[in-house]
Amino acid sequence: MNNFPNIIPVFPLSNFIIFPNTTVPLNIFEPRYLDMINDSMKSNKLIGMIQPKNSKDENGIPKLHNVGCLGKIISFRETEDGRYLIELKGKIRFQILNEISTDKKYRSVEVDYKNYSNDLNDENNRLNFSDLELIFKDLKSLFEKRGFIINWKALEKQSLDETINALAMASPFSLEEKQILLEAKNLDIRKDKIAEILKTYIFDNYENTTLQ
Repeated sequence: MNNFPNIIPVFPLSNFIIFPNTTVPLNIFEPRYLDMINDSMKSNKLIGMIQPKNSKDENGIPKLHNVGCLGKIISFRETEDGRYLIELKGKIRFQILNEISTDKKYRSVEVDYKNYSNDLNDENNRLNFSDLELIFKDLKSLFEKRGFIINWKALEKQSLDETINALAMASPFSLEEKQILLEAKNLDIRKDKIAEILKTYIFDNYENTTLQ
C-alpha cells in the first residue's frame, strides 16, 4: 500500500488529531521527539500521530489508542533555541498491531493500514456545503463560547473534506470524542458524528443551569 512502513515511530499527543490530506504545524522541543524527528528526516520523513489514553500500563506509561494517522514532514526549520518547527501532512490512518521494543527514547509500533485504504482515494462525496451549514446552523454558539469563531465564508471556499476535518481538529471536544471522529470510516460518517457530539454539548448547556 504505497510502500508505507509497517513499523513507525509515534508521537502521542492528547486532544490532537490529524486527517489524511490535512496539514498541521508542530513545535517540537522534548529531547526524545527531537531525536524522532532527526531520525525521520534521515529516512522517510514519516511519523505517526496518535492520542494517548487516560490510563497507564503497569510501568506507568500511557496506553495508546488503536487508531492514529501517519504523517509526512513537508516543512522543517530549526530555531535558535534548538526547537524544531515542522509541518506534517496526513497521509493515511493506521491501526496499531503491537508496540515494538527499541533502544530509542521514543515509542515505535507495528501498524496495519488496510482498514483505511480509502484514505488514499479522493472521496467522491455528494454532500453539498449548504447541507453541512444546515446541520451546524444552531450549533455555532458552542464554538463561539469556547473561543472558536467559525468563518463559514472562508470554509465555503474549501473542499468538503477540508471543512469537516478542520472543524473536527479545531473543535473543543474531548480526547475520546476526537478519537471517535478520527476512527470514522468516511467523510459522511464523520460529519454525522460531529453533529451528534455537538448536540450533546448544546443539550448539556440547556440542562445545566450552572453554566455561564
